[in-house]
Amino acid sequence: MADIHLKNLTKRFGDLVAVKDVTITFPSSTVTCLLGPSGCGKTTLMRIIAGLEAPTSGEIYFGENNVTELSPSERNIGMVFQYPVVYRGMNVYKNVELPLKHDKTVDKQERKERVERVLEDLDLADSATKKLDQLDNGTLQKVAVAREVARRPRIILFDEPITNVDVSAKTQLKLALKRLSKQHSQTIVYVTHDQTEAMTLADDIALMRDGSIVQRSSPQDLYDYPNDRFGGWFLGNPGMNFVPHDVRANGQLEITAPLFGKPVSLSGFHIDHQVLVGIRPEWLRVLKQETSGAVSAQVVQRTIVVGGQYLLTLKVGNDTFKAKVPPSMDVSIGETVWVQCPLERVSLFGNDGHKLEASFKYA
Repeated sequence: MADIHLKNLTKRFGDLVAVKDVTITFPSSTVTCLLGPSGCGKTTLMRIIAGLEAPTSGEIYFGENNVTELSPSERNIGMVFQYPVVYRGMNVYKNVELPLKHDKTVDKQERKERVERVLEDLDLADSATKKLDQLDNGTLQKVAVAREVARRPRIILFDEPITNVDVSAKTQLKLALKRLSKQHSQTIVYVTHDQTEAMTLADDIALMRDGSIVQRSSPQDLYDYPNDRFGGWFLGNPGMNFVPHDVRANGQLEITAPLFGKPVSLSGFHIDHQVLVGIRPEWLRVLKQETSGAVSAQVVQRTIVVGGQYLLTLKVGNDTFKAKVPPSMDVSIGETVWVQCPLERVSLFGNDGHKLEASFKYA
């Protein structure tokens, strides 16, 4: 197995800088998702790792080996693309076996064992003798994955491999990929714009924006502690609430925000300025009855979201927030409810969008 080290990688297409001075390590035997919106540079970065694009500047290492100038075939990697790459004239078994037949280091018995094992791992054993025109798109993509896994390259790159398959096949493929990553200990870089895929599959997520990696963390840390406003907005359905408030010096630095109910004192920075108060909709606690520490809010809008939860739009003073509540909570538009905001769940961001490393408590 091999780590992937990228050092100061930049890729320009004319005036467009698609990848901006990226330095990152993808540890051996882990799954790292490159996550971000369309056009953020994630696919370009993956293609540079694969050798399909040459960097404008910077270096790529697999372990201790500098592979920057090597061709894709010399890098000993596997690749799975958005659309299944399969050989239509062969059945499933022969598709998976084909690259191994050209590998002189793998004898006939080992070849058979590898193919049978990966077919079993991907629930393809019952389809081994089927022609490819008998299979749906999701199963064809499994065949493409199986062929790359059976080769046992040090590194496998996935470019949005389940984008073009149906919902049931997506679920099966996500489970299979997670299982394979643990069983075969290959270093996997997985490109996606889908946060659910990334949160499900990844050991680490590298969140990209405008050609740069803005944060690299475990899925839970990235969700709970975004480094900037973009991470808070991009992750979540919907993303974080953001409300601007002035920080005022009142003997100490304070925010007086309607959601807090009483002033919150800050420490960690020394001048008055405006901050963005950020909190995720599911972290606000909405109550039907007046409760100590809760503030009153009016229900402005109510919609149903995934899982049957209600997404409420609440007006608290002059501020508007989104909050998620269970389907058992029967609330109507115009109704008054009470909201508790746990301070330990609040993030503060500066006007530049970056998280402020400040501590705060009720004054």
